[in-house]
Amino acid sequence: DLFDGVSVEVFAERLVRVLSAIAVDVRLSEVEVLSEGERGRVLVGWNESGVVGVSGVVPMLFGEQVARTPDAPAVVGEGETLSYGELDVRASRLAGVLSERGVGAESVVGVLLERSVDVVVALLAVWKAGGAYLPVDPEAPAERVAWLLEDAGPVCVVTSAGLAGGLPDGVAVLVDEAADGGLVEPVRVEAGHAAYVIYTSGSTGRPKGVVVSHGALAGYVGWCVGAYPGVRESSLLHGSVSFDLGVTGLYAALVSGGCVFVSGLDEGLPGVLGGRRLGFLKVTPSHLPLLEGLPGECVPTGQLMVGGEALGWDAVRRWREAHPDVVVVNHYGPTEGTVGSAHYVIGEGDGSVGSVPIGRSFATTRTFVLDRFLEPVAPGVVGELYVAGVQLARGYLGRAGLTGERFVACPYGGPGERMYRTGDLVRWSVDGQLVFVGRADDQVKLRGYRIEPGEVEAVLAAHPAVDRAVVLVREDVPGDRRLVAYVVAGGQAVGGGDLRGLVAERLPQYMVPSAVVVLDGMPLTANGKVDRAALPAPEHATAGGRGPATVLEEL
Repeated sequence: DLFDGVSVEVFAERLVRVLSAIAVDVRLSEVEVLSEGERGRVLVGWNESGVVGVSGVVPMLFGEQVARTPDAPAVVGEGETLSYGELDVRASRLAGVLSERGVGAESVVGVLLERSVDVVVALLAVWKAGGAYLPVDPEAPAERVAWLLEDAGPVCVVTSAGLAGGLPDGVAVLVDEAADGGLVEPVRVEAGHAAYVIYTSGSTGRPKGVVVSHGALAGYVGWCVGAYPGVRESSLLHGSVSFDLGVTGLYAALVSGGCVFVSGLDEGLPGVLGGRRLGFLKVTPSHLPLLEGLPGECVPTGQLMVGGEALGWDAVRRWREAHPDVVVVNHYGPTEGTVGSAHYVIGEGDGSVGSVPIGRSFATTRTFVLDRFLEPVAPGVVGELYVAGVQLARGYLGRAGLTGERFVACPYGGPGERMYRTGDLVRWSVDGQLVFVGRADDQVKLRGYRIEPGEVEAVLAAHPAVDRAVVLVREDVPGDRRLVAYVVAGGQAVGGGDLRGLVAERLPQYMVPSAVVVLDGMPLTANGKVDRAALPAPEHATAGGRGPATVLEEL
Protein backbone atom coordinates (compact mmCIF):
# COMPACT_ATOMS: atom_id res chain seq x y z
CA ASP A 1 0.00 0.00 0.00
CA LEU A 2 2.91 2.38 0.70
CA PHE A 3 5.56 1.54 -1.91
CA ASP A 4 5.69 0.37 -5.49
CA GLY A 5 7.77 -2.65 -6.51
CA VAL A 6 10.69 -0.61 -7.88
CA SER A 7 11.04 1.36 -4.65
CA VAL A 8 11.09 -1.77 -2.53
CA GLU A 9 13.77 -3.32 -4.75
CA VAL A 10 15.91 -0.19 -4.38
CA PHE A 11 15.48 -0.26 -0.59
CA ALA A 12 16.58 -3.90 -0.53
CA GLU A 13 19.64 -3.16 -2.67
CA ARG A 14 20.65 -0.30 -0.35
CA LEU A 15 20.20 -2.46 2.73
CA VAL A 16 22.43 -5.20 1.29
CA ARG A 17 25.00 -2.57 0.30
CA VAL A 18 25.06 -1.12 3.84
CA LEU A 19 25.27 -4.56 5.50
CA SER A 20 28.12 -5.54 3.20
CA ALA A 21 29.99 -2.35 4.02
CA ILE A 22 29.72 -2.65 7.79
CA ALA A 23 30.85 -6.28 7.69
CA VAL A 24 34.37 -4.86 7.53
CA ASP A 25 36.05 -2.28 9.76
CA VAL A 26 34.61 1.03 8.51
CA ARG A 27 33.16 4.18 10.03
CA LEU A 28 29.41 4.59 9.66
CA SER A 29 29.99 7.96 8.01
CA GLU A 30 31.95 6.18 5.27
CA VAL A 31 29.25 3.64 4.43
CA GLU A 32 28.10 4.15 0.83
CA VAL A 33 24.31 3.91 0.67
CA LEU A 34 23.88 4.95 -2.97
CA SER A 35 24.75 2.86 -5.97
CA GLU A 36 27.17 4.30 -8.51
CA GLY A 37 24.27 5.13 -10.81
CA GLU A 38 22.26 6.88 -8.10
CA ARG A 39 25.30 8.85 -6.99
CA GLY A 40 25.90 10.00 -10.55
CA ARG A 41 22.31 11.16 -10.90
CA VAL A 42 22.13 13.24 -7.72
CA LEU A 43 25.57 14.80 -8.19
CA VAL A 44 25.72 15.24 -11.99
CA GLY A 45 22.72 14.07 -13.95
CA TRP A 46 20.12 16.14 -12.13
CA ASN A 47 22.41 19.19 -12.23
CA GLU A 48 22.47 19.48 -16.01
CA SER A 49 20.53 22.21 -17.81
CA GLY A 50 20.18 22.94 -21.51
CA VAL A 51 19.78 26.72 -21.26
CA VAL A 52 22.96 28.68 -22.02
CA GLY A 53 23.54 32.15 -20.56
CA VAL A 54 25.30 35.19 -21.98
CA SER A 55 28.89 36.32 -21.46
CA GLY A 56 29.99 39.69 -20.11
CA VAL A 57 28.87 41.83 -17.18
CA VAL A 58 25.50 43.57 -16.94
CA PRO A 59 26.78 47.19 -17.38
CA MET A 60 28.55 46.15 -20.59
CA LEU A 61 25.51 44.23 -21.85
CA PHE A 62 23.29 47.24 -21.12
CA GLY A 63 25.66 49.49 -23.09
CA GLU A 64 25.48 47.12 -26.06
CA GLN A 65 21.68 47.19 -25.90
CA VAL A 66 21.73 51.01 -25.85
CA ALA A 67 23.75 50.94 -29.06
CA ARG A 68 21.25 48.53 -30.67
CA THR A 69 17.99 50.25 -29.66
CA PRO A 70 18.70 53.80 -28.40
CA ASP A 71 15.15 55.01 -29.09
CA ALA A 72 13.25 52.05 -27.66
CA PRO A 73 11.49 52.60 -24.30
CA ALA A 74 13.62 51.32 -21.44
CA VAL A 75 11.85 52.50 -18.26
CA VAL A 76 8.27 53.72 -17.86
CA GLY A 77 7.03 55.24 -14.62
CA GLU A 78 4.09 57.35 -13.60
CA GLY A 79 4.13 60.22 -16.09
CA GLU A 80 7.72 59.58 -17.23
CA THR A 81 9.30 57.45 -19.95
CA LEU A 82 13.00 57.09 -20.71
CA SER A 83 14.38 55.52 -23.85
CA TYR A 84 17.52 53.41 -23.69
CA GLY A 85 19.52 56.37 -24.93
CA GLU A 86 18.00 58.79 -22.42
CA LEU A 87 18.47 56.35 -19.54
CA ASP A 88 22.11 55.90 -20.50
CA VAL A 89 22.72 59.66 -20.67
CA ARG A 90 21.11 60.38 -17.29
CA ALA A 91 23.02 57.54 -15.64
CA SER A 92 26.30 58.74 -17.18
CA ARG A 93 25.81 62.29 -15.92
CA LEU A 94 25.08 61.09 -12.40
CA ALA A 95 28.10 58.77 -12.61
CA GLY A 96 30.25 61.83 -13.26
CA VAL A 97 29.08 63.39 -9.99
CA LEU A 98 29.77 60.15 -8.13
CA SER A 99 33.25 59.92 -9.61
CA GLU A 100 33.97 63.44 -8.36
CA ARG A 101 32.91 62.26 -4.89
CA GLY A 102 35.58 59.55 -5.02
CA VAL A 103 33.53 56.56 -6.15
CA GLY A 104 35.56 53.90 -7.97
CA ALA A 105 36.04 50.15 -8.18
CA GLU A 106 34.91 48.38 -4.98
CA SER A 107 33.40 51.60 -3.55
CA VAL A 108 30.03 51.16 -1.85
CA VAL A 109 27.36 53.75 -2.71
CA GLY A 110 24.04 53.91 -0.87
CA VAL A 111 20.83 54.33 -2.88
CA LEU A 112 17.98 55.72 -0.77
CA LEU A 113 15.07 56.42 -3.11
CA GLU A 114 11.39 55.72 -3.44
CA ARG A 115 10.34 53.31 -6.19
CA SER A 116 10.64 55.39 -9.36
CA VAL A 117 12.46 55.83 -12.66
CA ASP A 118 15.18 57.60 -10.67
CA VAL A 119 16.01 54.36 -8.86
CA VAL A 120 16.98 52.69 -12.13
CA VAL A 121 19.06 55.73 -13.11
CA ALA A 122 20.89 55.65 -9.77
CA LEU A 123 21.71 51.93 -9.87
CA LEU A 124 23.19 52.17 -13.35
CA ALA A 125 25.07 55.35 -12.42
CA VAL A 126 26.80 53.60 -9.51
CA TRP A 127 28.01 50.89 -11.89
CA LYS A 128 29.17 53.40 -14.47
CA ALA A 129 31.29 55.02 -11.76
CA GLY A 130 32.72 51.59 -10.92
CA GLY A 131 31.03 51.20 -7.53
CA ALA A 132 28.70 48.70 -5.88
CA TYR A 133 25.28 49.91 -4.79
CA LEU A 134 23.78 49.45 -1.34
CA PRO A 135 19.97 49.63 -1.62
CA VAL A 136 18.31 51.20 1.43
CA ASP A 137 14.56 51.07 1.95
CA PRO A 138 13.26 54.62 2.60
CA GLU A 139 10.45 53.14 4.72
CA ALA A 140 12.90 51.47 7.11
CA PRO A 141 13.22 52.98 10.61
CA ALA A 142 15.83 55.73 10.92
CA GLU A 143 17.81 53.62 13.39
CA ARG A 144 17.99 50.76 10.88
CA VAL A 145 19.12 53.09 8.09
CA ALA A 146 21.80 54.59 10.32
CA TRP A 147 23.07 51.12 11.26
CA LEU A 148 23.32 50.00 7.61
CA LEU A 149 25.24 53.13 6.63
CA GLU A 150 27.62 52.74 9.54
CA ASP A 151 28.24 49.05 8.86
CA ALA A 152 28.68 49.33 5.07
CA GLY A 153 30.52 52.66 5.13
CA PRO A 154 29.33 53.99 1.74
CA VAL A 155 31.28 56.79 0.09
CA CYS A 156 28.01 58.67 -0.41
CA VAL A 157 24.26 58.07 -0.69
CA VAL A 158 22.20 58.85 -3.81
CA THR A 159 18.85 60.17 -2.64
CA SER A 160 16.17 62.81 -3.23
CA ALA A 161 15.70 66.21 -1.63
CA GLY A 162 12.80 64.90 0.42
CA LEU A 163 14.80 62.05 1.92
CA ALA A 164 18.19 63.74 2.33
CA GLY A 165 17.26 65.36 5.63
CA GLY A 166 17.58 62.12 7.55
CA LEU A 167 21.16 61.47 6.40
CA PRO A 168 24.42 62.62 8.01
CA ASP A 169 25.83 65.92 6.75
CA GLY A 170 27.84 65.75 3.54
CA VAL A 171 26.75 62.23 2.60
CA ALA A 172 23.83 62.89 0.24
CA VAL A 173 24.09 63.15 -3.54
CA LEU A 174 20.77 64.27 -5.02
CA VAL A 175 19.68 62.11 -7.94
CA ASP A 176 18.79 65.15 -10.06
CA GLU A 177 22.00 66.96 -9.15
CA ALA A 178 23.57 65.99 -12.47
CA ALA A 179 20.68 66.97 -14.74
CA ASP A 180 22.88 69.40 -16.72
CA GLY A 181 26.23 67.73 -16.11
CA GLY A 182 28.59 66.38 -18.72
CA LEU A 183 28.92 62.78 -19.83
CA VAL A 184 31.72 60.61 -18.51
CA GLU A 185 33.37 57.50 -19.85
CA PRO A 186 32.08 54.57 -17.76
CA VAL A 187 34.57 52.73 -15.58
CA ARG A 188 35.25 49.23 -16.87
CA VAL A 189 34.15 46.74 -14.22
CA GLU A 190 35.47 43.19 -14.06
CA ALA A 191 33.57 40.02 -13.22
CA GLY A 192 35.18 39.86 -9.79
CA HIS A 193 34.22 43.41 -8.79
CA ALA A 194 31.32 43.91 -6.39
CA ALA A 195 28.00 44.77 -8.07
CA TYR A 196 25.80 45.30 -5.02
CA VAL A 197 25.53 44.70 -1.27
CA ILE A 198 22.14 43.60 0.09
CA TYR A 199 21.53 43.13 3.80
CA THR A 200 19.59 40.14 5.09
CA SER A 201 18.32 39.38 8.57
CA GLY A 202 20.87 38.14 11.12
CA SER A 203 20.27 35.45 13.76
CA THR A 204 22.42 37.24 16.35
CA GLY A 205 20.61 40.56 16.03
CA ARG A 206 23.11 41.84 13.48
CA PRO A 207 22.10 41.90 9.78
CA LYS A 208 24.48 40.50 7.17
CA GLY A 209 25.59 42.38 4.05
CA VAL A 210 25.81 39.94 1.12
CA VAL A 211 28.37 41.04 -1.50
CA VAL A 212 27.38 39.92 -5.02
CA SER A 213 29.94 40.20 -7.81
CA HIS A 214 29.31 41.29 -11.40
CA GLY A 215 30.24 37.82 -12.62
CA ALA A 216 27.66 36.17 -10.37
CA LEU A 217 24.96 38.66 -11.42
CA ALA A 218 25.76 38.22 -15.11
CA GLY A 219 25.46 34.45 -14.75
CA TYR A 220 21.99 34.79 -13.27
CA VAL A 221 20.76 37.49 -15.64
CA GLY A 222 22.08 35.60 -18.66
CA TRP A 223 20.16 32.52 -17.59
CA CYS A 224 16.95 34.53 -17.15
CA VAL A 225 17.16 36.05 -20.63
CA GLY A 226 17.35 32.58 -22.16
CA ALA A 227 14.90 30.81 -19.87
CA TYR A 228 12.14 33.43 -19.62
CA PRO A 229 11.51 34.98 -23.05
CA GLY A 230 8.75 37.22 -21.71
CA VAL A 231 11.36 39.38 -19.97
CA ARG A 232 12.69 40.47 -23.37
CA GLU A 233 9.36 42.20 -23.94
CA SER A 234 8.56 43.88 -20.62
CA SER A 235 8.63 43.43 -16.85
CA LEU A 236 7.49 45.22 -13.70
CA LEU A 237 9.54 46.73 -10.88
CA HIS A 238 6.95 46.85 -8.08
CA GLY A 239 8.93 46.54 -4.86
CA SER A 240 11.80 48.15 -3.02
CA VAL A 241 15.22 47.44 -4.52
CA SER A 242 16.43 46.66 -0.99
CA PHE A 243 14.89 43.23 -1.62
CA ASP A 244 16.43 41.30 -4.53
CA LEU A 245 13.04 40.19 -5.87
CA GLY A 246 13.24 42.95 -8.50
CA VAL A 247 16.69 42.02 -9.83
CA THR A 248 15.26 39.37 -12.18
CA GLY A 249 12.91 41.50 -14.23
CA LEU A 250 14.95 44.72 -14.06
CA TYR A 251 18.31 43.64 -15.43
CA ALA A 252 17.18 40.76 -17.63
CA ALA A 253 14.93 43.26 -19.45
CA LEU A 254 17.56 46.01 -19.75
CA VAL A 255 20.17 43.72 -21.34
CA SER A 256 17.72 42.25 -23.86
CA GLY A 257 15.72 45.24 -25.09
CA GLY A 258 12.72 44.85 -22.80
CA CYS A 259 10.78 47.69 -21.19
CA VAL A 260 10.68 47.99 -17.38
CA PHE A 261 7.47 49.44 -15.95
CA VAL A 262 7.77 50.99 -12.48
CA SER A 263 4.59 50.77 -10.40
CA GLY A 264 3.09 49.06 -7.39
CA LEU A 265 0.73 46.09 -7.60
CA ASP A 266 -2.22 48.40 -7.06
CA GLU A 267 -4.89 50.44 -8.82
CA GLY A 268 -2.25 52.65 -10.44
CA LEU A 269 -0.69 49.84 -12.46
CA PRO A 270 -3.14 49.94 -15.42
CA GLY A 271 -2.44 53.67 -15.83
CA VAL A 272 1.32 53.10 -15.96
CA LEU A 273 0.91 50.27 -18.46
CA GLY A 274 -1.24 52.51 -20.66
CA GLY A 275 -2.90 49.64 -22.49
CA ARG A 276 0.33 47.67 -22.88
CA ARG A 277 0.87 44.20 -21.38
CA LEU A 278 3.63 42.74 -19.25
CA GLY A 279 5.59 39.90 -20.78
CA PHE A 280 7.08 38.82 -17.44
CA LEU A 281 6.19 39.35 -13.80
CA LYS A 282 7.83 38.14 -10.60
CA VAL A 283 5.90 38.10 -7.31
CA THR A 284 5.86 36.32 -3.97
CA PRO A 285 3.02 33.91 -3.10
CA SER A 286 1.62 36.63 -0.83
CA HIS A 287 1.31 38.93 -3.85
CA LEU A 288 -0.99 36.56 -5.74
CA PRO A 289 -4.22 37.76 -4.06
CA LEU A 290 -3.31 41.37 -4.95
CA LEU A 291 -2.68 40.40 -8.55
CA GLU A 292 -5.94 38.46 -8.74
CA GLY A 293 -7.79 41.62 -7.76
CA LEU A 294 -6.37 43.73 -10.62
CA PRO A 295 -7.80 44.08 -14.14
CA GLY A 296 -6.95 41.46 -16.74
CA GLU A 297 -4.47 43.72 -18.56
CA CYS A 298 -2.16 43.45 -15.53
CA VAL A 299 -1.73 39.70 -16.02
CA PRO A 300 1.54 38.83 -17.82
CA THR A 301 1.32 37.28 -21.25
CA GLY A 302 4.52 35.24 -20.90
CA GLN A 303 5.75 34.00 -17.55
CA LEU A 304 4.57 34.54 -13.99
CA MET A 305 7.47 33.79 -11.63
CA VAL A 306 6.68 33.12 -7.99
CA GLY A 307 9.50 33.12 -5.44
CA GLY A 308 10.63 34.23 -2.02
CA GLU A 309 8.80 31.64 0.08
CA ALA A 310 7.15 28.22 -0.18
CA LEU A 311 4.43 28.08 -2.84
CA GLY A 312 1.35 25.96 -2.15
CA TRP A 313 -0.51 24.02 -4.80
CA ASP A 314 -3.87 25.59 -3.86
CA ALA A 315 -2.67 29.07 -4.84
CA VAL A 316 -1.28 27.75 -8.12
CA ARG A 317 -4.47 25.87 -8.89
CA ARG A 318 -6.60 29.00 -8.50
CA TRP A 319 -4.26 30.99 -10.71
CA ARG A 320 -4.06 28.35 -13.44
CA GLU A 321 -7.84 28.03 -13.57
CA ALA A 322 -8.20 31.79 -14.05
CA HIS A 323 -5.23 32.18 -16.45
CA PRO A 324 -4.53 28.84 -18.18
CA ASP A 325 -2.30 30.40 -20.87
CA VAL A 326 0.24 31.94 -18.48
CA VAL A 327 3.37 29.90 -17.70
CA VAL A 328 3.89 29.73 -13.93
CA VAL A 329 7.42 29.19 -12.60
CA ASN A 330 8.33 28.41 -8.99
CA HIS A 331 11.66 30.14 -8.40
CA TYR A 332 14.01 29.29 -5.54
CA GLY A 333 17.23 30.83 -4.34
CA PRO A 334 18.98 32.54 -1.42
CA THR A 335 20.48 36.02 -1.71
CA GLU A 336 23.90 34.37 -1.26
CA GLY A 337 23.31 32.48 -4.52
CA THR A 338 22.38 35.67 -6.45
CA VAL A 339 18.58 35.69 -6.42
CA GLY A 340 17.85 32.25 -7.90
CA SER A 341 19.41 28.81 -7.92
CA ALA A 342 16.65 26.47 -9.11
CA HIS A 343 13.23 26.61 -10.72
CA TYR A 344 10.23 24.45 -11.50
CA VAL A 345 8.02 25.16 -14.50
CA ILE A 346 4.52 24.04 -13.56
CA GLY A 347 3.18 21.84 -16.34
CA GLU A 348 -0.29 21.11 -17.60
CA GLY A 349 -2.16 18.97 -15.11
CA ASP A 350 0.45 19.37 -12.36
CA GLY A 351 -1.00 19.48 -8.90
CA SER A 352 -0.87 17.79 -5.54
CA VAL A 353 -0.95 18.65 -1.85
CA GLY A 354 1.65 20.58 0.10
CA SER A 355 4.29 22.72 -1.61
CA VAL A 356 5.18 23.02 -5.27
CA PRO A 357 8.65 21.54 -6.01
CA ILE A 358 11.50 24.03 -6.37
CA GLY A 359 12.75 22.02 -9.33
CA ARG A 360 16.31 21.74 -10.57
CA SER A 361 19.35 23.99 -10.69
CA PHE A 362 20.19 26.43 -13.48
CA ALA A 363 23.00 26.01 -15.98
CA THR A 364 25.07 28.43 -13.88
CA THR A 365 24.46 26.64 -10.57
CA ARG A 366 24.64 23.18 -9.07
CA THR A 367 22.64 21.88 -6.14
CA PHE A 368 23.60 19.12 -3.71
CA VAL A 369 21.42 17.51 -1.03
CA LEU A 370 23.89 16.36 1.62
CA ASP A 371 23.98 14.82 5.08
CA ARG A 372 26.05 16.12 8.00
CA PHE A 373 29.14 14.38 6.60
CA LEU A 374 28.65 16.25 3.26
CA GLU A 375 27.72 13.01 1.54
CA PRO A 376 24.80 12.92 -0.94
CA VAL A 377 21.57 11.45 0.39
CA ALA A 378 19.30 9.11 -1.53
CA PRO A 379 16.23 10.36 -3.41
CA GLY A 380 13.36 10.75 -0.96
CA VAL A 381 15.69 11.31 2.01
CA VAL A 382 15.75 14.75 3.62
CA GLY A 383 19.11 16.54 3.61
CA GLU A 384 20.49 20.08 3.65
CA LEU A 385 20.68 21.94 0.36
CA TYR A 386 24.05 23.28 -0.78
CA VAL A 387 24.47 25.53 -3.84
CA ALA A 388 27.60 25.85 -5.98
CA GLY A 389 28.48 27.52 -9.28
CA VAL A 390 29.38 30.91 -10.72
CA GLN A 391 26.40 32.63 -9.07
CA LEU A 392 27.74 32.34 -5.54
CA ALA A 393 28.18 35.66 -3.75
CA ARG A 394 31.64 36.67 -2.60
CA GLY A 395 30.54 36.46 1.03
CA TYR A 396 29.44 38.77 3.84
CA LEU A 397 30.74 42.31 4.01
CA GLY A 398 33.36 42.64 6.76
CA ARG A 399 32.50 39.25 8.29
CA ALA A 400 35.19 36.80 7.23
CA GLY A 401 34.37 34.32 9.98
CA LEU A 402 30.71 34.02 9.00
CA THR A 403 31.68 33.83 5.33
CA GLY A 404 33.98 30.90 6.04
CA GLU A 405 31.24 29.17 8.03
CA ARG A 406 28.56 29.39 5.32
CA PHE A 407 30.68 29.32 2.13
CA VAL A 408 32.57 26.05 2.45
CA ALA A 409 34.86 23.99 0.22
CA CYS A 410 32.94 21.98 -2.38
CA PRO A 411 33.99 18.30 -2.42
CA TYR A 412 32.29 17.80 -5.79
CA GLY A 413 33.93 20.64 -7.73
CA GLY A 414 37.30 21.76 -8.98
CA PRO A 415 40.22 23.03 -6.90
CA GLY A 416 39.21 25.99 -4.73
CA GLU A 417 35.53 25.78 -5.61
CA ARG A 418 33.06 26.75 -2.89
CA MET A 419 29.47 25.88 -2.10
CA TYR A 420 26.95 27.75 0.04
CA ARG A 421 25.19 26.05 2.92
CA THR A 422 21.60 27.31 2.56
CA GLY A 423 20.17 25.93 5.81
CA ASP A 424 17.15 24.71 3.81
CA LEU A 425 16.04 21.11 4.20
CA VAL A 426 14.98 19.46 0.93
CA ARG A 427 14.67 16.05 -0.70
CA TRP A 428 14.95 14.74 -4.23
CA SER A 429 11.79 13.34 -5.79
CA VAL A 430 12.08 10.10 -7.78
CA ASP A 431 12.19 12.10 -11.03
CA GLY A 432 14.91 14.48 -9.86
CA GLN A 433 12.98 17.51 -8.61
CA LEU A 434 13.92 19.29 -5.40
CA VAL A 435 11.12 19.50 -2.83
CA PHE A 436 11.38 22.03 0.01
CA VAL A 437 10.78 20.56 3.47
CA GLY A 438 11.76 23.27 5.96
CA ARG A 439 14.65 25.08 7.62
CA ALA A 440 17.62 23.55 9.40
CA ASP A 441 17.51 26.52 11.78
CA ASP A 442 14.66 28.75 12.87
CA GLN A 443 14.91 31.17 9.95
CA VAL A 444 11.58 31.82 8.25
CA LYS A 445 10.29 33.47 5.11
CA LEU A 446 7.18 35.59 5.37
CA ARG A 447 5.63 37.45 2.44
CA GLY A 448 8.84 36.88 0.52
CA TYR A 449 11.15 38.35 3.17
CA ARG A 450 13.73 36.25 4.93
CA ILE A 451 13.49 36.79 8.68
CA GLU A 452 15.70 35.57 11.49
CA PRO A 453 13.41 35.45 14.56
CA GLY A 454 16.55 35.88 16.66
CA GLU A 455 16.99 39.40 15.35
CA VAL A 456 13.47 40.35 16.48
CA GLU A 457 14.02 38.56 19.79
CA ALA A 458 17.22 40.54 20.36
CA VAL A 459 15.34 43.84 20.01
CA LEU A 460 12.57 42.73 22.39
CA ALA A 461 15.07 41.38 24.92
CA ALA A 462 16.80 44.78 24.97
CA HIS A 463 13.75 46.25 26.74
CA PRO A 464 14.49 46.50 30.48
CA ALA A 465 11.13 44.94 31.40
CA VAL A 466 11.58 41.82 29.23
CA ASP A 467 13.25 38.71 30.65
CA ARG A 468 12.62 36.33 27.74
CA ALA A 469 11.38 36.65 24.17
CA VAL A 470 10.37 34.05 21.58
CA VAL A 471 9.32 34.93 18.03
CA LEU A 472 7.71 32.52 15.58
CA VAL A 473 5.35 32.33 12.64
CA ARG A 474 1.80 31.16 13.34
CA GLU A 475 -0.87 30.06 10.91
CA ASP A 476 -3.99 29.98 13.08
CA VAL A 477 -6.12 30.65 10.00
CA PRO A 478 -5.14 28.54 6.94
CA GLY A 479 -3.12 30.66 4.54
CA ASP A 480 -2.74 33.55 7.01
CA ARG A 481 0.85 33.34 8.28
CA ARG A 482 1.79 35.95 10.87
CA LEU A 483 4.86 36.80 12.92
CA VAL A 484 4.01 36.61 16.63
CA ALA A 485 6.17 37.42 19.65
CA TYR A 486 5.88 36.05 23.17
CA VAL A 487 7.62 37.76 26.08
CA VAL A 488 8.02 37.15 29.78
CA ALA A 489 8.14 40.38 31.76
CA GLY A 490 10.26 40.80 34.85
CA GLY A 491 9.24 43.00 37.75
CA GLN A 492 7.98 45.85 35.53
CA ALA A 493 4.64 46.00 33.76
CA VAL A 494 4.84 46.26 29.97
CA GLY A 495 2.24 46.18 27.22
CA GLY A 496 2.36 44.34 23.91
CA GLY A 497 1.60 47.54 22.01
CA ASP A 498 4.60 49.31 23.54
CA LEU A 499 6.87 46.42 22.57
CA ARG A 500 5.56 46.42 18.99
CA GLY A 501 6.39 50.11 18.84
CA LEU A 502 9.93 49.37 20.04
CA VAL A 503 10.44 46.84 17.24
CA ALA A 504 8.94 49.22 14.68
CA GLU A 505 11.50 51.87 15.66
CA ARG A 506 14.46 49.57 15.04
CA LEU A 507 13.49 47.04 12.37
CA PRO A 508 11.77 47.09 8.95
CA GLN A 509 7.99 46.85 8.91
CA TYR A 510 7.98 43.25 7.64
CA MET A 511 9.85 42.20 10.81
CA VAL A 512 7.37 43.79 13.23
CA PRO A 513 5.22 41.09 14.91
CA SER A 514 1.51 41.37 14.28
CA ALA A 515 1.03 40.72 17.99
CA VAL A 516 3.17 40.64 21.13
CA VAL A 517 1.78 38.38 23.85
CA VAL A 518 2.95 39.01 27.43
CA LEU A 519 3.13 35.80 29.51
CA ASP A 520 3.81 35.03 33.16
CA GLY A 521 6.21 32.29 32.03
CA MET A 522 7.19 30.33 28.95
CA PRO A 523 5.70 26.83 28.62
CA LEU A 524 8.49 24.25 28.59
CA THR A 525 8.91 20.72 27.33
CA ALA A 526 10.21 17.89 29.49
CA ASN A 527 13.80 18.64 28.49
CA GLY A 528 13.53 22.31 29.45
CA LYS A 529 13.08 23.82 25.99
CA VAL A 530 10.30 26.23 25.07
CA ASP A 531 7.19 24.29 24.14
CA ARG A 532 6.24 26.27 21.06
CA ALA A 533 3.17 24.17 20.44
CA ALA A 534 1.79 25.23 23.83
CA LEU A 535 2.11 28.97 23.19
CA PRO A 536 -1.37 30.54 23.08
CA ALA A 537 -2.91 31.99 19.95
CA PRO A 538 -2.79 35.81 20.03
CA GLU A 539 -5.75 38.10 19.87
CA HIS A 540 -5.11 40.30 16.84
CA ALA A 541 -6.62 43.72 17.43
CA THR A 542 -6.65 46.86 15.32
CA ALA A 543 -6.58 50.44 16.52
CA GLY A 544 -9.24 52.28 14.56
CA GLY A 545 -9.13 52.31 10.76
CA ARG A 546 -11.94 52.19 8.20
CA GLY A 547 -13.74 49.70 6.05
CA PRO A 548 -12.72 48.92 2.45
CA ALA A 549 -13.67 51.67 0.02
CA THR A 550 -13.13 49.69 -3.21
CA VAL A 551 -13.44 46.13 -4.45
CA LEU A 552 -9.64 45.86 -4.57
CA GLU A 553 -9.30 46.95 -0.92
CA GLU A 554 -11.96 44.41 0.06
CA LEU A 555 -10.05 41.63 -1.72
